[in-house]
Amino acid sequence: MALLSLGALGLAWSTHERLQVLESELVRRQQVSQDESAEARMLSRQAHDIATQSEAKLALLEAKVAETALQRSQVEDLISSMSRSRDENVLSDVEAGLRVAQQQAAITGSVEPMMAVLKQTDERLARYNQPRLERVRRAVARDMDRLRSVAVADVPALSIRLDEATRQVDDLPLTSSPKRREVAAPAPVRAAAPDKAASRTQEDQAPVNLPEMAWWGVLRDQWKVFASQAWVEIRSLVRVTSIDHPEAALVAPEQAFFLRENLKLHLLNARLALLSRQFDQAQGDIAQAQQILTRYFDASSQRVKAVQEQLKQVAGQSRQATLPRPDDTLAALTAAAAGR
Repeated sequence: MALLSLGALGLAWSTHERLQVLESELVRRQQVSQDESAEARMLSRQAHDIATQSEAKLALLEAKVAETALQRSQVEDLISSMSRSRDENVLSDVEAGLRVAQQQAAITGSVEPMMAVLKQTDERLARYNQPRLERVRRAVARDMDRLRSVAVADVPALSIRLDEATRQVDDLPLTSSPKRREVAAPAPVRAAAPDKAASRTQEDQAPVNLPEMAWWGVLRDQWKVFASQAWVEIRSLVRVTSIDHPEAALVAPEQAFFLRENLKLHLLNARLALLSRQFDQAQGDIAQAQQILTRYFDASSQRVKAVQEQLKQVAGQSRQATLPRPDDTLAALTAAAAGR
Protein backbone atom coordinates (compact mmCIF):
# COMPACT_ATOMS: atom_id res chain seq x y z
CA MET A 1 0.00 0.00 0.00
CA ALA A 2 2.86 2.33 0.83
CA LEU A 3 4.40 1.68 -2.54
CA LEU A 4 1.12 2.36 -4.29
CA SER A 5 0.71 5.57 -2.36
CA LEU A 6 4.22 6.67 -3.27
CA GLY A 7 3.58 5.81 -6.91
CA ALA A 8 0.33 7.72 -6.94
CA LEU A 9 1.97 10.71 -5.27
CA GLY A 10 4.78 10.71 -7.82
CA LEU A 11 2.30 10.46 -10.66
CA ALA A 12 0.27 13.36 -9.25
CA TRP A 13 3.43 15.44 -8.86
CA SER A 14 4.52 14.82 -12.42
CA THR A 15 1.01 15.62 -13.63
CA HIS A 16 1.08 18.88 -11.70
CA GLU A 17 4.44 19.79 -13.20
CA ARG A 18 3.10 19.12 -16.68
CA LEU A 19 0.03 21.27 -16.03
CA GLN A 20 2.25 24.14 -14.88
CA VAL A 21 4.35 23.79 -18.01
CA LEU A 22 1.26 23.72 -20.20
CA GLU A 23 -0.20 26.76 -18.41
CA SER A 24 2.98 28.75 -18.84
CA GLU A 25 3.09 27.72 -22.52
CA LEU A 26 -0.52 28.82 -22.99
CA VAL A 27 0.21 32.17 -21.34
CA ARG A 28 3.26 32.63 -23.53
CA ARG A 29 1.37 31.76 -26.70
CA GLN A 30 -1.54 34.05 -25.75
CA GLN A 31 0.91 36.90 -25.23
CA VAL A 32 2.50 36.17 -28.60
CA SER A 33 -0.94 36.08 -30.25
CA GLN A 34 -1.84 39.43 -28.71
CA ASP A 35 1.43 40.94 -29.91
CA GLU A 36 0.90 39.56 -33.37
CA SER A 37 -2.73 40.84 -33.39
CA ALA A 38 -1.60 44.35 -32.39
CA GLU A 39 1.07 44.26 -35.06
CA ALA A 40 -1.50 43.07 -37.61
CA ARG A 41 -3.85 45.92 -36.68
CA MET A 42 -1.02 48.42 -37.02
CA LEU A 43 -0.06 46.97 -40.39
CA SER A 44 -3.70 47.07 -41.48
CA ARG A 45 -3.95 50.72 -40.46
CA GLN A 46 -0.80 51.51 -42.36
CA ALA A 47 -2.11 49.66 -45.39
CA HIS A 48 -5.37 51.62 -45.20
CA ASP A 49 -3.46 54.89 -45.04
CA ILE A 50 -1.33 53.85 -47.98
CA ALA A 51 -4.44 52.87 -49.95
CA THR A 52 -6.06 56.25 -49.19
CA GLN A 53 -2.96 58.09 -50.32
CA SER A 54 -2.83 55.94 -53.43
CA GLU A 55 -6.46 56.75 -54.25
CA ALA A 56 -5.80 60.47 -53.81
CA LYS A 57 -2.77 60.27 -56.04
CA LEU A 58 -4.77 58.27 -58.58
CA ALA A 59 -7.56 60.87 -58.59
CA LEU A 60 -4.97 63.63 -59.05
CA LEU A 61 -3.40 61.71 -61.89
CA GLU A 62 -6.80 61.20 -63.53
CA ALA A 63 -7.55 64.93 -63.23
CA LYS A 64 -4.22 65.73 -64.81
CA VAL A 65 -4.89 63.23 -67.57
CA ALA A 66 -8.32 64.78 -68.21
CA GLU A 67 -6.80 68.26 -68.24
CA THR A 68 -4.13 67.08 -70.62
CA ALA A 69 -6.79 65.53 -72.87
CA LEU A 70 -8.77 68.78 -72.82
CA GLN A 71 -5.72 70.83 -73.65
CA ARG A 72 -4.92 68.41 -76.41
CA SER A 73 -8.42 68.74 -77.88
CA GLN A 74 -8.18 72.53 -77.65
CA VAL A 75 -4.82 72.47 -79.36
CA GLU A 76 -6.23 70.20 -82.07
CA ASP A 77 -9.21 72.56 -82.55
CA LEU A 78 -6.84 75.51 -82.73
CA ILE A 79 -4.66 73.73 -85.24
CA SER A 80 -7.70 72.74 -87.32
CA SER A 81 -9.11 76.30 -87.20
CA MET A 82 -5.74 77.67 -88.23
CA SER A 83 -5.49 75.15 -91.02
CA ARG A 84 -8.93 75.98 -92.44
CA SER A 85 -9.02 77.93 -95.61
CA ARG A 86 -10.14 81.53 -95.95
CA ASP A 87 -13.35 80.53 -97.69
CA GLU A 88 -14.39 78.30 -94.83
CA ASN A 89 -13.76 81.08 -92.31
CA VAL A 90 -15.90 83.47 -94.31
CA LEU A 91 -18.70 80.92 -94.67
CA SER A 92 -18.66 79.98 -90.99
CA ASP A 93 -18.71 83.66 -89.91
CA VAL A 94 -21.61 84.43 -92.23
CA GLU A 95 -23.61 81.42 -91.04
CA ALA A 96 -23.00 82.29 -87.36
CA GLY A 97 -24.12 85.87 -87.98
CA LEU A 98 -27.27 84.67 -89.70
CA ARG A 99 -28.10 82.33 -86.81
CA VAL A 100 -27.72 85.14 -84.28
CA ALA A 101 -29.77 87.55 -86.42
CA GLN A 102 -32.50 84.94 -86.79
CA GLN A 103 -32.73 84.61 -83.01
CA GLN A 104 -32.83 88.39 -82.56
CA ALA A 105 -35.60 88.69 -85.16
CA ALA A 106 -37.62 86.01 -83.38
CA ILE A 107 -37.25 87.87 -80.07
CA THR A 108 -37.94 91.41 -81.34
CA GLY A 109 -40.45 90.51 -84.06
CA SER A 110 -38.61 92.77 -86.53
CA VAL A 111 -36.85 91.99 -89.80
CA GLU A 112 -34.18 94.64 -89.23
CA PRO A 113 -31.58 92.30 -87.62
CA MET A 114 -31.74 89.81 -90.49
CA MET A 115 -31.85 92.59 -93.09
CA ALA A 116 -28.74 94.22 -91.61
CA VAL A 117 -26.81 90.92 -91.49
CA LEU A 118 -27.82 90.04 -95.05
CA LYS A 119 -26.64 93.46 -96.28
CA GLN A 120 -23.33 93.04 -94.48
CA THR A 121 -22.99 89.54 -95.95
CA ASP A 122 -23.64 90.80 -99.47
CA GLU A 123 -21.09 93.61 -99.07
CA ARG A 124 -18.51 91.23 -97.60
CA LEU A 125 -18.94 88.69 -100.38
CA ALA A 126 -18.75 91.48 -102.96
CA ARG A 127 -15.39 92.61 -101.51
CA TYR A 128 -14.18 89.02 -101.33
CA ASN A 129 -14.95 88.53 -105.04
CA GLN A 130 -14.83 84.73 -105.09
CA PRO A 131 -16.61 83.10 -108.08
CA ARG A 132 -17.56 79.99 -106.11
CA LEU A 133 -19.54 82.19 -103.69
CA GLU A 134 -21.70 83.90 -106.32
CA ARG A 135 -24.49 81.41 -105.66
CA VAL A 136 -24.45 82.52 -102.02
CA ARG A 137 -24.83 86.17 -103.10
CA ARG A 138 -27.82 85.28 -105.28
CA ALA A 139 -29.42 83.44 -102.34
CA VAL A 140 -28.79 86.49 -100.12
CA ALA A 141 -30.51 88.72 -102.70
CA ARG A 142 -33.55 86.42 -102.80
CA ASP A 143 -33.84 86.39 -99.01
CA MET A 144 -33.54 90.19 -98.88
CA ASP A 145 -36.35 90.55 -101.43
CA ARG A 146 -38.51 88.20 -99.41
CA LEU A 147 -37.85 90.19 -96.23
CA ARG A 148 -38.72 93.48 -97.95
CA SER A 149 -42.07 92.05 -99.06
CA VAL A 150 -43.13 91.25 -95.48
CA ALA A 151 -45.33 93.86 -93.81
CA VAL A 152 -44.25 93.94 -90.17
CA ALA A 153 -45.97 96.11 -87.59
CA ASP A 154 -43.91 99.13 -86.52
CA VAL A 155 -44.38 98.66 -82.80
CA PRO A 156 -42.53 101.85 -81.65
CA ALA A 157 -44.58 104.07 -83.97
CA LEU A 158 -47.84 102.39 -82.92
CA SER A 159 -46.89 102.83 -79.25
CA ILE A 160 -46.26 106.55 -79.83
CA ARG A 161 -49.70 106.89 -81.44
CA LEU A 162 -51.37 105.18 -78.50
CA ASP A 163 -49.49 107.46 -76.08
CA GLU A 164 -50.69 110.50 -78.02
CA ALA A 165 -54.28 109.23 -77.93
CA THR A 166 -53.98 108.62 -74.17
CA ARG A 167 -52.78 112.20 -73.59
CA GLN A 168 -55.78 113.56 -75.51
CA VAL A 169 -58.40 111.65 -73.51
CA ASP A 170 -58.73 114.37 -70.82
CA ASP A 171 -59.58 116.98 -73.49
CA LEU A 172 -62.26 114.95 -75.30
CA PRO A 173 -65.83 116.24 -74.77
CA LEU A 174 -68.48 113.87 -73.50
CA THR A 175 -71.92 113.54 -75.02
CA SER A 176 -73.56 114.13 -71.63
CA SER A 177 -71.73 117.42 -70.98
CA PRO A 178 -70.85 119.13 -74.23
CA LYS A 179 -69.23 122.55 -74.17
CA ARG A 180 -71.56 125.44 -74.85
CA ARG A 181 -71.10 127.00 -78.19
CA GLU A 182 -70.44 130.71 -78.05
CA VAL A 183 -72.61 132.66 -80.47
CA ALA A 184 -71.50 136.07 -81.50
CA ALA A 185 -74.11 138.79 -81.00
CA PRO A 186 -72.83 141.86 -82.83
CA ALA A 187 -74.82 140.90 -85.94
CA PRO A 188 -77.99 142.77 -84.90
CA VAL A 189 -75.88 145.85 -84.30
CA ARG A 190 -74.48 145.55 -87.77
CA ALA A 191 -77.98 144.94 -89.07
CA ALA A 192 -79.17 148.07 -87.37
CA ALA A 193 -76.50 150.14 -89.08
CA PRO A 194 -78.49 150.41 -92.37
CA ASP A 195 -81.48 151.52 -90.36
CA LYS A 196 -79.38 154.27 -88.88
CA ALA A 197 -78.25 155.26 -92.35
CA ALA A 198 -81.86 155.21 -93.55
CA SER A 199 -82.95 157.28 -90.57
CA ARG A 200 -80.16 159.72 -91.31
CA THR A 201 -81.39 160.08 -94.92
CA GLN A 202 -84.91 160.59 -93.62
CA GLU A 203 -83.60 163.19 -91.20
CA ASP A 204 -81.86 164.91 -94.07
CA GLN A 205 -85.03 164.78 -96.12
CA ALA A 206 -87.29 165.99 -93.27
CA PRO A 207 -85.35 168.54 -91.23
CA VAL A 208 -88.54 169.79 -89.60
CA ASN A 209 -89.11 166.51 -87.52
CA LEU A 210 -85.44 165.94 -86.61
CA PRO A 211 -85.74 165.50 -82.79
CA GLU A 212 -88.69 163.11 -83.04
CA MET A 213 -87.05 160.93 -85.72
CA ALA A 214 -83.71 160.75 -83.87
CA TRP A 215 -85.40 159.68 -80.64
CA TRP A 216 -87.42 157.02 -82.43
CA GLY A 217 -84.38 155.66 -84.31
CA VAL A 218 -82.28 155.34 -81.14
CA LEU A 219 -85.11 153.55 -79.35
CA ARG A 220 -85.64 151.18 -82.24
CA ASP A 221 -81.90 150.34 -82.48
CA GLN A 222 -81.65 149.66 -78.75
CA TRP A 223 -84.73 147.45 -78.89
CA LYS A 224 -83.24 145.37 -81.74
CA VAL A 225 -79.95 144.95 -79.90
CA PHE A 226 -81.75 143.89 -76.73
CA ALA A 227 -83.98 141.45 -78.63
CA SER A 228 -81.02 139.85 -80.44
CA GLN A 229 -79.05 139.40 -77.21
CA ALA A 230 -82.07 137.92 -75.46
CA TRP A 231 -82.60 135.50 -78.33
CA VAL A 232 -78.93 134.39 -78.16
CA GLU A 233 -79.24 133.72 -74.41
CA ILE A 234 -82.50 131.81 -74.89
CA ARG A 235 -80.93 129.64 -77.59
CA SER A 236 -77.94 128.89 -75.32
CA LEU A 237 -80.24 127.60 -72.58
CA VAL A 238 -81.65 124.75 -74.68
CA ARG A 239 -79.68 122.51 -77.03
CA VAL A 240 -81.29 119.68 -78.96
CA THR A 241 -78.86 116.88 -79.87
CA SER A 242 -79.43 113.52 -81.51
CA ILE A 243 -77.97 110.77 -79.24
CA ASP A 244 -77.61 107.29 -80.69
CA HIS A 245 -76.86 105.70 -77.28
CA PRO A 246 -79.28 106.80 -74.52
CA GLU A 247 -76.98 105.59 -71.73
CA ALA A 248 -74.41 108.23 -72.75
CA ALA A 249 -76.74 110.98 -71.53
CA LEU A 250 -77.01 109.32 -68.09
CA VAL A 251 -73.31 109.63 -67.26
CA ALA A 252 -73.03 111.75 -64.12
CA PRO A 253 -70.30 114.44 -63.93
CA GLU A 254 -68.53 112.58 -61.12
CA GLN A 255 -68.49 109.42 -63.28
CA ALA A 256 -66.82 111.19 -66.19
CA PHE A 257 -63.43 110.89 -64.45
CA PHE A 258 -63.76 107.11 -64.11
CA LEU A 259 -64.97 106.83 -67.71
CA ARG A 260 -61.88 108.66 -68.97
CA GLU A 261 -59.61 106.55 -66.74
CA ASN A 262 -61.23 103.38 -68.07
CA LEU A 263 -60.54 104.56 -71.61
CA LYS A 264 -56.91 105.30 -70.68
CA LEU A 265 -56.60 101.86 -69.12
CA HIS A 266 -57.72 100.18 -72.34
CA LEU A 267 -55.24 102.24 -74.36
CA LEU A 268 -52.38 101.42 -71.97
CA ASN A 269 -53.27 97.72 -72.06
CA ALA A 270 -53.23 97.87 -75.85
CA ARG A 271 -49.78 99.51 -75.73
CA LEU A 272 -48.40 96.83 -73.39
CA ALA A 273 -49.89 94.10 -75.59
CA LEU A 274 -48.18 95.59 -78.63
CA LEU A 275 -44.83 95.75 -76.84
CA SER A 276 -45.21 92.09 -75.81
CA ARG A 277 -46.22 91.09 -79.38
CA GLN A 278 -49.72 90.02 -78.31
CA PHE A 279 -51.55 91.55 -81.26
CA ASP A 280 -54.88 89.80 -80.64
CA GLN A 281 -55.11 91.24 -77.14
CA ALA A 282 -54.13 94.67 -78.48
CA GLN A 283 -56.90 94.45 -81.08
CA GLY A 284 -59.43 93.64 -78.35
CA ASP A 285 -58.39 96.59 -76.16
CA ILE A 286 -58.43 98.99 -79.11
CA ALA A 287 -61.91 97.76 -80.11
CA GLN A 288 -63.19 98.38 -76.56
CA ALA A 289 -61.63 101.86 -76.58
CA GLN A 290 -63.33 102.62 -79.91
CA GLN A 291 -66.64 101.41 -78.51
CA ILE A 292 -66.30 103.73 -75.49
CA LEU A 293 -65.45 106.68 -77.75
CA THR A 294 -68.44 106.00 -80.00
CA ARG A 295 -70.89 105.53 -77.13
CA TYR A 296 -69.97 108.19 -74.57
CA PHE A 297 -68.01 110.92 -76.37
CA ASP A 298 -69.20 113.68 -78.68
CA ALA A 299 -68.83 112.29 -82.19
CA SER A 300 -69.09 115.77 -83.75
CA SER A 301 -65.91 116.96 -82.02
CA GLN A 302 -62.82 117.19 -84.17
CA ARG A 303 -60.66 115.89 -81.32
CA VAL A 304 -62.81 112.79 -80.93
CA LYS A 305 -62.68 112.21 -84.67
CA ALA A 306 -58.89 112.55 -84.65
CA VAL A 307 -58.50 110.04 -81.80
CA GLN A 308 -60.87 107.60 -83.51
CA GLU A 309 -58.86 107.88 -86.72
CA GLN A 310 -55.62 107.21 -84.82
CA LEU A 311 -57.08 104.13 -83.16
CA LYS A 312 -58.41 102.92 -86.50
CA GLN A 313 -54.95 103.22 -88.05
CA VAL A 314 -53.30 101.47 -85.10
CA ALA A 315 -55.84 98.64 -85.25
CA GLY A 316 -55.27 98.27 -88.99
CA GLN A 317 -51.50 98.03 -88.61
CA SER A 318 -51.44 95.75 -85.55
CA ARG A 319 -51.19 92.47 -87.39
CA GLN A 320 -49.09 89.41 -86.62
CA ALA A 321 -46.70 88.71 -89.48
CA THR A 322 -44.70 85.50 -89.94
CA LEU A 323 -41.05 86.35 -90.40
CA PRO A 324 -39.40 84.48 -93.27
CA ARG A 325 -36.31 82.39 -92.63
CA PRO A 326 -33.09 82.83 -94.65
CA ASP A 327 -33.31 79.23 -95.83
CA ASP A 328 -31.87 79.95 -99.31
CA THR A 329 -28.79 81.62 -97.86
CA LEU A 330 -28.22 78.86 -95.30
CA ALA A 331 -28.62 76.16 -97.95
CA ALA A 332 -26.20 77.97 -100.26
CA LEU A 333 -23.68 78.32 -97.41
CA THR A 334 -23.94 74.62 -96.64
CA ALA A 335 -23.47 73.68 -100.28
CA ALA A 336 -20.47 76.04 -100.61
CA ALA A 337 -18.88 74.64 -97.43
CA ALA A 338 -19.33 71.12 -98.77
CA GLY A 339 -17.57 72.10 -101.99
CA ARG A 340 -20.54 71.51 -104.27
